[in-house]
Amino acid sequence: MQTQLFGEMPDGQPVHQFVLDNGRIAVRLIEYGAAITHLFTPDRHGERGDIVLGFDALAPYLAGSPYFGAVVGRYANRIAHGRFVLDGQTYELACNNGAHHLHGGRAGFDKRLWRGEPMGEHAVCFHYHSADGEEAYPGNLRVRVHYALDAADSLLVQYEAVTDRATPCNLTQHTYFNLAGSGDILAHTLCLPAEVLTPIDAGLIPLHASMPVAGSPFDFRHAHAIGERIAADDAQLARAGGYDHNFVLLPEAAVRLCDPLSGRSLTLHTSAPGIQFYSGQQLDGSLRGKGRVFGAHSGLCLEPQFFPDSPNRPDFPSCILRPGAVYRSQTRYVFA
Repeated sequence: MQTQLFGEMPDGQPVHQFVLDNGRIAVRLIEYGAAITHLFTPDRHGERGDIVLGFDALAPYLAGSPYFGAVVGRYANRIAHGRFVLDGQTYELACNNGAHHLHGGRAGFDKRLWRGEPMGEHAVCFHYHSADGEEAYPGNLRVRVHYALDAADSLLVQYEAVTDRATPCNLTQHTYFNLAGSGDILAHTLCLPAEVLTPIDAGLIPLHASMPVAGSPFDFRHAHAIGERIAADDAQLARAGGYDHNFVLLPEAAVRLCDPLSGRSLTLHTSAPGIQFYSGQQLDGSLRGKGRVFGAHSGLCLEPQFFPDSPNRPDFPSCILRPGAVYRSQTRYVFA
């Protein structure tokens, strides 16, 4: 385990970076946003390359990144019109994504300073206390996110949270992957074992609980190149400008992403009921990091989660955490 200074917050608080390295896989994480900044994995020739989007310094993260590598919350994804009712009380949240609330608001967990604690040679635990009323959410929420790299070349991310008042809780990891390490992700192949997704309206809010993927550009039950059908004449693709949808995962499903150029693969196992697949179409070339420009489709996100707008949808799996209960979720990323 290596620990080093990554930068300072505007008020002078230090931000540390932690390096986990098993000799083949290396992960760098920072206390700002509990974020993955770098992730090095070998290609088919054994050459390690960085497969995630991000920056080499703190300043670009502070200036505003599209959640590169961060833990997002208190509620990942969208809440319609920034409003929900819980136990008879209406809560009004910031609408920071058009008419809707996204990823915890204007200063969600991705923009907070966590406290990192090394847990041996290949693990680190990040802690954050989200105070009652932060971003207008109820309850003091205490959160732990534990990252561990093992000898089998997998990165395990475990989330835990407790609260003193009922509150929505939905945490995820928002890393942008590019297994080639450069260029775009359109030639990557994706196998996503889901028979249905939650279709969206023009504001990317779910319309209803399930739309079959069969016969559509969203059928990744067998591996397809991401760019193969991304420009198809399809109303759902048009609304998001590409893929930005929640897929309802089959039990014990494994999501597999491969890059034919480098030979790298990523297999994802999660306890979450859904996964948001986002193909990075909103990256517009205005951001630059690690010597490259981040244009459209420079990376993709696979975000394990509760379904979008769950606080307003009693027909979706419940995201409400109550006092005395423990929020637990985990995702394992296996690299090969």
